[in-house]
Amino acid sequence: MKSANASIIAGIVLIGLGGLLLLDRLGVMDSAAIVAPLIFAAIGVLFLSLFVRGRENWWAAIPGSVFLGLAAVITATQLTGGAWGAAFLFLFMGAGFAAVFVRERTNWWALIPSGVMLTLAVIVALPQELQGMPTAAVLFLGLAATFGVLSLVPIHTAGHTGDQAAERMKWPLIPAAVLTVMGLIFALQATVVFISLDFAFPAIMILAGITLMVYAYLAPRDGRQKTHRTGPRAG
Repeated sequence: MKSANASIIAGIVLIGLGGLLLLDRLGVMDSAAIVAPLIFAAIGVLFLSLFVRGRENWWAAIPGSVFLGLAAVITATQLTGGAWGAAFLFLFMGAGFAAVFVRERTNWWALIPSGVMLTLAVIVALPQELQGMPTAAVLFLGLAATFGVLSLVPIHTAGHTGDQAAERMKWPLIPAAVLTVMGLIFALQATVVFISLDFAFPAIMILAGITLMVYAYLAPRDGRQKTHRTGPRAG
């Protein structure tokens, strides 16, 4: 039944593309401009249909999003003259990797390329006058947000008794912190023409104070968790 459905979908796609090419040859309509995005979109839909059918086909979301992104890029380029065209490719690819994680939560690694692609989509969509320092700030802050989200994802690990325990990864907090500092530095440099340097130093002090308060709040909780795990067992 599944192979029959795939054959029907492929047959409809081929008939539609063949009809468009025939109309182009007869001079009825100029279909050359829409054939390429339709082909990419059709291939993308086929991969997404495979993705929807079963959890084991999580990988199909990646090529499906790429082909749909290419179709969106060509269409946007034709409609807007190239503005924001490439942003759609990164946007669709980011959504594809996010779908990989949503389908199979053990694929936490997919959140990293998803965040990178979404960050690149924002960078490409930035207007020309914001290129330079603002672009670097968006890049570093976007990557910091990516690792920050990754630190919130619960990872299921097997305990000594065989029970599944959900724990959050702590290592992403290190690159998140470093990237946040870099992003804030570029953001401050980008806004130097709008904000006087007299306000930059107090702003840095306030951010540093907030960071210390967050650390002071989280440190006792980590200590209590470790004490609870390593404490003596009853009986």
